Amino acid sequence: MKYYNNILETIGNTPLIKLNKITKDLPCEVFAKVESFNPGNSVKDRMAVKMIEDAEKSGLIKPGGTIVEGTSGNTGMGLALASIVKGYKLICVSNDKQSNEKRDVLKAMGAQVIICPSDVPADDPKSYYSVSRKIAEDTPNSWYVNQYDNLSNSKAHYENTGPEIWNQTDGKITHFVVGVGTGGTISGVGRFLKEKNKSVKIWGIDTYGSVFKKYHETGIFDENEIYPYKTEGIGEDILPKNVDFKIIDYFEKVTDKDAAIFTRRLAREEGIFCGYSCGAAISGIIQLKNQLSKGDIVVVLLHDSGSRYIGKVYNDEWMKENNFL
Repeated sequence: MKYYNNILETIGNTPLIKLNKITKDLPCEVFAKVESFNPGNSVKDRMAVKMIEDAEKSGLIKPGGTIVEGTSGNTGMGLALASIVKGYKLICVSNDKQSNEKRDVLKAMGAQVIICPSDVPADDPKSYYSVSRKIAEDTPNSWYVNQYDNLSNSKAHYENTGPEIWNQTDGKITHFVVGVGTGGTISGVGRFLKEKNKSVKIWGIDTYGSVFKKYHETGIFDENEIYPYKTEGIGEDILPKNVDFKIIDYFEKVTDKDAAIFTRRLAREEGIFCGYSCGAAISGIIQLKNQLSKGDIVVVLLHDSGSRYIGKVYNDEWMKENNFL
């Protein structure tokens, strides 16, 4: 009999798929690391389990305890899977920008979901950062995950995602491109790839309304860069400890509209049904085509599944309301 002992053992070893139509005007080959093949349908499954397992080893979470986290949805799903298998309660604190699909799937997996406003500063008591910390402080036998500053996040990608990409490309990768939110994926994968070949370029995709690009280029945390945006899962109004700016070679900003359009194009032209930030990553590569050459091997990580965005990016009415169509 060939089987897995539980759902967590199916995480990882996601496929690398060559893109053919959407990148046809580029001088090089582009390959997508499609993370929706994980059981929780996103890249976040990897680090969610790693953070919990490291917390268990450190005694931060006790049997039957409660896990508390501020999440845009995907990390919450990974935590939900691990909580089910390991016997923990889960409280997910999200913001009102996230899709209803993300909230509903968390509830379906047994998590308690609390919604906070997205148009408040990170240090505001009503922000989902502050609320999640407060809940953890007030809940007996609980553990606040803090995926932004918990370095087990990037460690998961250094130990797993990076080696997978290196092996799948037979060490030929020249560029790694990924949207940046908590920073765990780009920093963990980037560190591994740079150790293997220091000439590999690590490109982060940012969004307008986020502080990453300007901070990376100037060292200035400019609050004037911060304003509401539609793209989910990338960009921040804080500087997470998981973002290792020294490893990242360049940040490219992508508009909400371009991210949405390229997300839909991925589905219709490549048959890859993926999430909003995935379109941003592809758009970013297209914008940077003049920095690519024949023979380059570009790997772009597609974070999650389109099933989380049915009511938004894949909904014509929502697209028209936001002047994206």
